[in-house]
Amino acid sequence: MTQVGGTYDFVAQSPMGEQTGTFTVVPGDDGETFTGQLSGGMGDMDVKNGRIEGDTLTWQMKMGLPMPMTLDCEATVDGDAVSGTIKAGMMGTMPFTAQRQA
Repeated sequence: MTQVGGTYDFVAQSPMGEQTGTFTVVPGDDGETFTGQLSGGMGDMDVKNGRIEGDTLTWQMKMGLPMPMTLDCEATVDGDAVSGTIKAGMMGTMPFTAQRQA
């Protein structure tokens, strides 16, 4: 199983331009769940319903700006790199990457 815990530098390509921040992943004791937070220019968003399945992470976040909505996220962890997508309702699906901080 891939070690997914850590702090990552996060970059998403959104309709409003590149969004950057810090993404933390805190695996649960069961190895199947995680908590964490994405902090950046759009504020702080807590991870909800975080699941770990091998090297795949799935979770949701509640966004407040520019409009309230639930984001559905999925990512693949490959060593210190993460890549995935964020489904943001009518704003569409946005790709993102993240790199584990040293």
